Amino acid sequence: MLNKAQIRYCLDTMADMFPEAHCELNHANPFELVIAVLLSAQCTDALVNKVTKDLFQKYKTPEDYLAVPLEELQQDIRSIGLFRNKAKNIQKLCRMLIEDRGGEVPRTQEELVKLPGVGRKTANVVASVAFGVPAIAVDTHVERVSKRLGFCRWKDSVTEVEETLMRKIPKEEWSVTHHRLIFFGRYHCKAQSPQCEICPLLDLCREGQKRMKRRSG
Repeated sequence: MLNKAQIRYCLDTMADMFPEAHCELNHANPFELVIAVLLSAQCTDALVNKVTKDLFQKYKTPEDYLAVPLEELQQDIRSIGLFRNKAKNIQKLCRMLIEDRGGEVPRTQEELVKLPGVGRKTANVVASVAFGVPAIAVDTHVERVSKRLGFCRWKDSVTEVEETLMRKIPKEEWSVTHHRLIFFGRYHCKAQSPQCEICPLLDLCREGQKRMKRRSG
């Protein structure tokens, strides 16, 4: 695993590579962000944005989502993976917001995870992006990059990856680092075809060095 100085170098390099890293889910308010992140599970942000372009025109408030039959909402998000279950969770979430929170999205991770369909990753994204709460949401990109580079161990669970990153990265950098790790994984250190041959972190990446040896051999 990398030491503190090596991790610092990685973070600074990612900052240079992706200085504008940000949440790529289109939204206008915390409520839309919750819906978008819920829809993004096992789905690309690009597809979610395509669906929410019309969805957010049709549904503005939690009440709007409850004013239609479940089947209609399912049709509206049909191109999204797991659309039936996600539609059910959206309506359950909206009902809870109305009944327990006056229609307002909670601001803390602890309260957000109580919402139907909202796991820790979703809660961290919403708390960080919508409310400025320091957080590191571990999605597939963050987990992959963290393990490939040696920020954490391959056998670590998602929760252990999050805890390790929170321990090794200054709290004031959690949120921006989360976005940079995502951009690094989405556009450079890809799941199937990582760009090891041009990676500025190759000298620190044992996984990348192994890949390069296999290619040359």
